[in-house]
Amino acid sequence: MIAKIKQLLEEVETLKASNADELEALRIKYLSKKGAINDLMADFRNVAADQKKEVGMRLNDLKTKAQDKINALKDQFASQDNTACDLDLTRSAYPVKLGTRHPLTIVKNEIIDIFARLGFSIAEGPEIEDDWHVFSALNFAPEHPARDMQDTFFIEANPDVVLRTHTSSVQSRVMETAKPPIRIICPGRVYRNEAISYRAHCFFHQVEALYIDKDVSFTDLKQVLLLFAKEMFGADTKIRLRPSYFPFTEPSAEMDISCNICGGKGCPFCKHTGWVEILGCGMVDPNVLELNGIDSKVYSGYALGMGIERITNLKYQVKDLRMFSENDMRFLKEFEAAY
Repeated sequence: MIAKIKQLLEEVETLKASNADELEALRIKYLSKKGAINDLMADFRNVAADQKKEVGMRLNDLKTKAQDKINALKDQFASQDNTACDLDLTRSAYPVKLGTRHPLTIVKNEIIDIFARLGFSIAEGPEIEDDWHVFSALNFAPEHPARDMQDTFFIEANPDVVLRTHTSSVQSRVMETAKPPIRIICPGRVYRNEAISYRAHCFFHQVEALYIDKDVSFTDLKQVLLLFAKEMFGADTKIRLRPSYFPFTEPSAEMDISCNICGGKGCPFCKHTGWVEILGCGMVDPNVLELNGIDSKVYSGYALGMGIERITNLKYQVKDLRMFSENDMRFLKEFEAAY
């Protein structure tokens, strides 16, 4: 009996298994009811009385070591499975909800795409600007009352440094460094010192366009405006131009589109007029061309500018401007299918 126990103990100490099935086979061979150790337990009653104590101790030791060995092999397989797992345990729990583009980004990209198809390229400039590029280079004289049109953030330590109030500053930077023909759009964020409400904010986004070349006319501007309106709001969209005033264009106009909600019939959104204002435009003032080093006797051009928030409101009927900057996931989720 003792010899059999020693033999089984040697076998148990050298047990190996390469998978769970082999491990289960070893457990059945040694520890099941019909296993080798249980057979020795059954033969224990035939052991001589003076040997029962020693044999009993050896049997218990064999059974304990066999169980420990099986458990150790089982733990080894478990750790190997975890190591081989492709799951990154540092990742967020599933399901991971994907984000979406911001509605202003969606509309901005639409505007850029339309003008890109018309041959315009993107130009960008700094948001922290100087007085020259924001005002003076655009025909705002120091004492000109038009400066009062802009509620500007001035830097207290240096009043010549401002947060740009429009992306027209990018146009002036391009005009002073590039030679005509110039055909650019200038998307970006701008700042104005206004009280935040459902209809106004201290920062918002614009896209402005500039085209300078020989023999550019107001007819060219009108055609571009019509094409843009139809691409952005639908083929049935109509436009109208109303005389206006801007220091950097002459003549200047405000452009309205037929209300895209009521189709021009009149509704509360368009105040029952059938028209909604979307942008300002005009022919580049000759003074602006000269201030930026372009010969106004040879070249002419047009400029236009629109607020991206305004266009987004028209497309999606967002009634509160503050919603664009509050990062409310419920609001942003509504635009998942918009791109």
